[in-house]
Amino acid sequence: MNLEALGNLGEFVGGLVVVVSLVYLARQIRQNTRAQRMQAYAVALGRISEFQSSMSHDPAFSEILLEGVLHPDRMSQAQRVQFTWVFYEMFGAFEFIYLQSESGDMPDEVWARWSSTLRWWISFPGVRAWWDARPAPFTDAFSRQVEMLRDSGPADAAAQARWAAWLQGTVPGASRT
Repeated sequence: MNLEALGNLGEFVGGLVVVVSLVYLARQIRQNTRAQRMQAYAVALGRISEFQSSMSHDPAFSEILLEGVLHPDRMSQAQRVQFTWVFYEMFGAFEFIYLQSESGDMPDEVWARWSSTLRWWISFPGVRAWWDARPAPFTDAFSRQVEMLRDSGPADAAAQARWAAWLQGTVPGASRT
C-alpha cells in the first residue's frame, strides 16, 4: 500500500467518523427535544394540579369557585379577588400550554385536550364575566384564542348537562345510600 492510498483511506475513515458523529448528534438533539417537551408539559400539569388540589382540599374554596362559576353576582369582593387569582393561575397554565404548542414544543394533541377544557371553563357565566373584567392581560395570541373559543358557542352541551346533573345529585344510574 503506497502513501497516496493510505491517505485516501485516512480521509475515508475520517469522513465516516464525521458522518457517524453527526448521526449521533442528531439523535441526541432529538432525544433532548423530546425531554424538553415532556418537561414543559410536566410544568403545565403541575400548575393545573396545584389548582385542582386546592379545590379538592378546601371545601370553602370549592364553594367560592362553584358560586363564582355559576353565580358570580352572589360573591363578595373578597371572594371575587380569590376567584380572580385562581383563574389567573389556571388560565396562565392554559396560556403556557398554548404557547408551547404554537412554538412546536408541545404536541398538538395536548393543546387540543386543554383547548377543550378551556372552552368548557369559558362557557360558564362567571368565567366569561371574569375574562371580560380581568385587570391584567394575557398575550395577544392567547387572548384571541380564548375569545374565539368563547364566541364559538357552548361547549359540549351533553357534558354540561351531565355535570349539572352530577352537581344536583340526579345522575342517572347513581343511587343514594
